[in-house]
Amino acid sequence: MAELDEFTRQGLESLRQSVAEALERKRRLGQYAVFWKDGRVVFDGADAPDRAEASESTSEADHTKA
Repeated sequence: MAELDEFTRQGLESLRQSVAEALERKRRLGQYAVFWKDGRVVFDGADAPDRAEASESTSEADHTKA
């Protein structure tokens, strides 16, 4: 990967720090997190829905939009 200029590097580091803080906050509150990993949606956390539950709730939400 090519070297990043200083401004880009700082921006990327800021984004990484913000995401780490948000995930830590969700962990402390006992909330699950949803993210993309290896080409798949991942639900992570003690109360995370399984894949079937998540698909159903997403489909229901799509149908209720006006």
